[in-house]
Amino acid sequence: MKKGIVLVLISLFVLTITGCGTSQPSQPTVKKLDTINISYVKLPLNVPSIVEKKLELFEKEFSKDNITVSFPEITEGPKMTAALASGSLNFCNALGGTSAILAAANGLDIKIIGMYSRAPKAFVIMAKNPDIITVADLKGKTVAGPKGTILHQLLLASLKQQNLPGDAVKFVNMGIPQGVTAMMSGDADAALVAGPAVPKAVEASGRIIATGEGFLDATIVIAVEGKFLQENLGVVKRYMKVHQQSLTFMKENPDEVYRMATDETGISVEDVKKMYSWYDFNPAITDNDIKDLEKTQEFLLQNGLLTQKVAIQKLIKDMSKEI
Repeated sequence: MKKGIVLVLISLFVLTITGCGTSQPSQPTVKKLDTINISYVKLPLNVPSIVEKKLELFEKEFSKDNITVSFPEITEGPKMTAALASGSLNFCNALGGTSAILAAANGLDIKIIGMYSRAPKAFVIMAKNPDIITVADLKGKTVAGPKGTILHQLLLASLKQQNLPGDAVKFVNMGIPQGVTAMMSGDADAALVAGPAVPKAVEASGRIIATGEGFLDATIVIAVEGKFLQENLGVVKRYMKVHQQSLTFMKENPDEVYRMATDETGISVEDVKKMYSWYDFNPAITDNDIKDLEKTQEFLLQNGLLTQKVAIQKLIKDMSKEI
């Protein structure tokens, strides 16, 4: 009987050792997606987003898998990246490069999967005072605009070109509409303006004294959270495929696209056509795009908006090459 017990124990021991030797590490369970949340930002003139929403391109793609698509209108970069961090947003569609860098510096594993747009002409410095002809004439003057943005970067870069420090002007932090109002009323000598506010200010006797051309590319990106990308690579590829479909539609149906943009934004067809020519919507991430992001990071560092560098290359995962 003792011999039988010993044999049983030996058998159990062997089975235990064998089991340990052949066991595979457990794989993380990936929860099936029921909903995909894509930020919707229609202004200044984010035509691909407008086309995607109007034609229900994402809904048509993901309904095949019973996935619902929602479009929360989160228009501020920091709020967009906060939603990404919390998991309540899956795709940042049209996120400023500035916000992407700041989010990465604050610990968010953010991945730039494609470019949304580049539009240096869409970002301008304006003045109404007839004595202000160039940026050099802003010395000692009051300039209104949003701090820590592409527009703020444009102001400082254009002052530097004139060998003027940032404090050569009195900068007042305020939103674009408020800045234009201050300029028109004389409370500010100049304003930092973008998008549809530009032609409206011109109609009201404002004048453009500088644009982003030669200073920055005004890089806007498409981004996701790193873990989401890793766990849902196929979904991200399909997302970029749909985005490319919108770009193809834009190229083949310009007049219909102009009407869509006018209906969605309230901007006149004439202004839509004018502004549309300012934008480059190519989603591929180029060396120049990376250099522009690095330039943006230097701007943030030099102006105390960022305290440590992030490795820009590590933020890049170009999914436009996967479609």
